[in-house]
Amino acid sequence: MYSKKVVIRYTADNVDQPIICQLVKKHDLDFNILKAQILPRREGVIVVELTGSKENFDRGMRFLKEKGLQVEPVSKNVSQNTDKCVHCGACIAFCPTDSLYLDKQSMKVLFDAEKCNGCEFCVMACPVRAMEVNIF
Repeated sequence: MYSKKVVIRYTADNVDQPIICQLVKKHDLDFNILKAQILPRREGVIVVELTGSKENFDRGMRFLKEKGLQVEPVSKNVSQNTDKCVHCGACIAFCPTDSLYLDKQSMKVLFDAEKCNGCEFCVMACPVRAMEVNIF
């Protein structure tokens, strides 16, 4: 089984369509809604965890993009504010995916968003709030 958390952004043109229902029926994906903000006849954002085979997940992502939806991994919504970061390393100890690591040459904490699973442990661990989540 393959599982991934994604952010789906709706536009006014497609906010009234049964997109998640079609992911389940046509692409055999299970879903768990983590956060949602849908405004009728305007726009919307939904954060879901999709589970199924990798092939069905990839087909589902193509379907969403064909429908004109913007899809991005949750990890793109966790970011490091380098202006706030004091490079103390507190976040590193809590990161289960090694997305945060210490560059031994510069002695700075670096963030690899591609490895991030969006767990937000780093956000809670950071004493200066340099790790930020921007879901909506």
